[in-house]
Amino acid sequence: MKKILLIIALSTFFLKGYSQIIDRFNPDTIKTITLDSSVNIKAEKLNIETFINKVINDTSFYQSFRDMKRYSFIAENRIYSYDKKNKVDGRIYRKIKHNNKGPYKMEYLIKEDEGKMYKKNGKYQLYTVEMFDYIFMNAYNTDFVPNAPAEDGKGGTNESYKAKLKTLIFNPGRPVKVPFIGSKTEIFSANMRQYYDYSFASGTYLDSIPVYRFKVSVKPDLSSWTKDGIMIKELVTIFDKRNFNILGRYVDMKYGNMLFDFNVQMNIEMGYFGDDKLPTKITYQGNWDYPFKKEERASFLIVHKDYKLEK
Repeated sequence: MKKILLIIALSTFFLKGYSQIIDRFNPDTIKTITLDSSVNIKAEKLNIETFINKVINDTSFYQSFRDMKRYSFIAENRIYSYDKKNKVDGRIYRKIKHNNKGPYKMEYLIKEDEGKMYKKNGKYQLYTVEMFDYIFMNAYNTDFVPNAPAEDGKGGTNESYKAKLKTLIFNPGRPVKVPFIGSKTEIFSANMRQYYDYSFASGTYLDSIPVYRFKVSVKPDLSSWTKDGIMIKELVTIFDKRNFNILGRYVDMKYGNMLFDFNVQMNIEMGYFGDDKLPTKITYQGNWDYPFKKEERASFLIVHKDYKLEK
């Protein structure tokens, strides 16, 4: 149960206007998009369904992570934990070289930590951080390893959790079999669409790439009771105008009941490197609470740079 709830908490992505929903220290100071104006999509000969179908059916976002195994690159990771007053009480900084020239190697260039981030046995204090390593840090030698087999969610407990997480991250809007959540992830279903507004903006990404921002947000005039029952509060996707590639994803999720409570925002951004689109920045801010367990509060900033294509 604990792992499933963390999957929900960690499955939250999509580029936004850089406001911080959770009021505390934000390690992300890198602004990569400038919005120009709202857009009349009909005038552009596009419609809402065009964007929704692309979000649901896109496979390139996940492929970008798989393409990383063909590159060597540097990853800088900043991880923070917080007390109940949202003051930083632990931190980890790591600078890592992922070398995919020949047999895969991972070299720590810098590794520092403060506070109680680890247990006596060397494992993380927070399961949130453990899951972060599982997904993004190659702790279990999965997706970043050349020729790694694709998982079908049936290869064991961790692989099943990972398969659910992949669906939430890379195919938002599709159903995910997670207890107590049911169909709340299907925000584009006929039943859920009545609760959301859709808006479009034009902008510039990384100072030169013309983009659309497609924003799905909970309608402001809903009753408090209805809003509380909606898990995904906002979903934002950034599209390259030139080819409709997805360059950014942000999601804001918040939900609670008698069994658990979470409040999470997460963002992933991509950049072009030659013919490939690769991850450049991942950010996470989240709180989650589970009965009889210590509430976990954490944030991450992951920056990938110096990509070099290996033969």
